[in-house]
Amino acid sequence: VQLMESGGGSVQDGGSLRLSCVLSGYISSSYCMGWFRRSTVKGREAVAAINSNGDTTYAESVKGRFTISKVSNTLSLQMDSLKAEDSDIYLCAATRMTSVCSRSAMGYWGQGTQVTVSS
Repeated sequence: VQLMESGGGSVQDGGSLRLSCVLSGYISSSYCMGWFRRSTVKGREAVAAINSNGDTTYAESVKGRFTISKVSNTLSLQMDSLKAEDSDIYLCAATRMTSVCSRSAMGYWGQGTQVTVSS
């Protein structure tokens, strides 16, 4: 299984970006896929996730601004109203055989894509 992220870049405060993650290979029909950011303070911080039931979860800091979706083998994260504190490396992740969306359950990780928001 491989996860390949794209869509990062540099935007000004208040701008938008759309991240994509393409899944290659097979994962269980019971899964969770999500976006994390490589916070230097908190470690890998969960941003948003979606599981095989269609349930979505978001970090409090991004609720109402970010939207996660999945179509076929592509996971997306629409990020609107971006703030400087959203700047980080964003990682795509997937579980092996569970629909539980926790950091410890993630068995596959992408390399990450950089998001920079300037004020």
